[in-house]
Amino acid sequence: MAFTFPPPPHVVPLRLSRAGPPCPCLSSSSFSAFPTPPPLILSRMEQQTRASKLMEFPHLLAPHRDTMLGLISAIESRLGNHLLPSSVPSDVEYYQNESGTSQGTLSIRCGVDTSPIDFILASWLHLEQPSGGGALEITNIAGYLKSSTDIPHFQFELVQCSPTFLILFLDLIPRKDTVLHPDYLKTFYEDTQLEACRQRLARLPEVQPYFSSSLYFRRVVSSTGILVGIKCEDGTGTGTERVEEIIGEHVGPIANEVMGIWVDMCVDGGGREVSEIEQRAELEKRDMLIKRKAIEMDLSSSMPKQFGHEVADRVLRVIKSAYNIT
Repeated sequence: MAFTFPPPPHVVPLRLSRAGPPCPCLSSSSFSAFPTPPPLILSRMEQQTRASKLMEFPHLLAPHRDTMLGLISAIESRLGNHLLPSSVPSDVEYYQNESGTSQGTLSIRCGVDTSPIDFILASWLHLEQPSGGGALEITNIAGYLKSSTDIPHFQFELVQCSPTFLILFLDLIPRKDTVLHPDYLKTFYEDTQLEACRQRLARLPEVQPYFSSSLYFRRVVSSTGILVGIKCEDGTGTGTERVEEIIGEHVGPIANEVMGIWVDMCVDGGGREVSEIEQRAELEKRDMLIKRKAIEMDLSSSMPKQFGHEVADRVLRVIKSAYNIT
């Protein structure tokens, strides 16, 4: 899961994969502290009510909300039969701080046993800044694969820092070193023409490279990854309108295209099946190291500041359980 907390935003994603045991987010023992019924026995009305908070996106610009709804709809349409219902407890699916100024949602849908998908994660965060500098609006969709395949992970995160400034992170996260494995680079990044997506967005004058303060994070992003700041001057009063135009006409379509490439890989078996135990172990090791680092850098220190220790502990417990971190 990618959380981005200021200052400055790290835009650090969590990426992982596991093989073998069932996804922990479906284990009743994983949520022993939360008296929430298993997802498969929830009524249809309860499932719709619990999903509605995620789909509300109450604080976003209209094109930003439409982009998120479109991506989630595409996942449901193409990958719905690969996924189980979200088993996240209701008090973590939607949570807020004591004053209600910061709010968040979380959905984690695990893949069925026969799917290459480990799980799909979606979330939004509304974070009021203590200094009175407005609010951050953070939306995130991520797809994680099992170690039975070497398909890259999917990551989309769009952060609205102000009405006229956004940070976008869109990538297929490599799970192998592309220098040591040039065939991996060719299969997933050259043949898919992901670079063309990056270049289309980079041509816009408002789009500039965004350099994360984390050198570690810069090393994790792929060579075709999109990590940019989108800044529209507001001197003429049209800055917000231009931001909305860029999201609707450029960010949304490009995000849908990249997700479509990734979904095709998952559905059509675009990755090479990984059967060797040693190769699976290497994938799992890389995924786990990145996942642990991301939690250390963002979640463990930042969530208590935004939501208080009680809420943060509750949310982190669910995330760590889903990510198989003890």
